[in-house]
Formats: sequence, structure tokens, C-alpha cells
Amino acid sequence: MIGRIFVILAAMTLGVWLYVRFAPQRPAQWHKLPNVSGPSDTPAIGSFLAVRRMTAPAADVRTALDKIAMATPRTRVVAGQLADGMVTYQTRSRLWGFPDYTTIGTQGDLLIIHGRLRFGRSDLGVNKARIFAWLDALGPLTEPL
Repeated sequence: MIGRIFVILAAMTLGVWLYVRFAPQRPAQWHKLPNVSGPSDTPAIGSFLAVRRMTAPAADVRTALDKIAMATPRTRVVAGQLADGMVTYQTRSRLWGFPDYTTIGTQGDLLIIHGRLRFGRSDLGVNKARIFAWLDALGPLTEPL
């Protein structure tokens, strides 16, 4: 009896893992930015939005941020390109492979970084921590709040 329960739980766990890893992606669903009015940090359930004023040309800031994002483990581009002014990245968690989507873009002299999770309601602060790490790595290319 205990063996059967273990097998059922293992099969369910494997099923969830496979779904998280191989569920179809819809990049258009994630490749968008909210309209913003000025620098701010906005936490929400399952997401985090950081807006900073840039102190360098937008193209230079996007290029620097792209290098930082691509150096982040388990991160890849899923939509957009630097020349378009907006790129969406997917970063997967190490153990389960949960995907988080982070979109970077510019509006005027504002840099917008919007991170959100795909599954669940809480990311336990992972998107906020990633965004702050990327902003810290940018250094003087943006103004702090």
C-alpha cells in the first residue's frame, strides 16, 4: 500500500515537473510593458516593476542590461530584440525550472524592467531580487530612486 502511494506521488511530481518544463510558451502574452509616468518600484502579486531615469543613451543602457541579463544563469531571450527597444527574457529556477519573464524597454528617458512569474501566485521575491541585481550591475547608467 505504501509502495503504491509512493509511486502515485512520484508520478504526480514527475507530471508537474514535465508540465512546468515543457508547457507551451506564448511570448506575445509576456512581451509587453505597462505605461509608466516616472521612476518607481511597484510590487504586485507575482510581479515586480522597476522604473529608473537613464543617465546614458537608451541604446547603451539596453545593450548593457542585455549583457547583464544574458550572464544570468538559465536566462534566454524569448521575444524582441535590442534594435526594437524591448526584449523579454525567460529565467528558469534551478530545481523545478519554473519560468519567470522579465521585459526590459525604454520610454523616453525611462528604463522599465518588468518581471513576473508564470505559475503560481508568489515568487518569494525572486523577480524583485533579480531586477535589483541587474540594476546594481548597471551602476551609473541609471539614477537611483
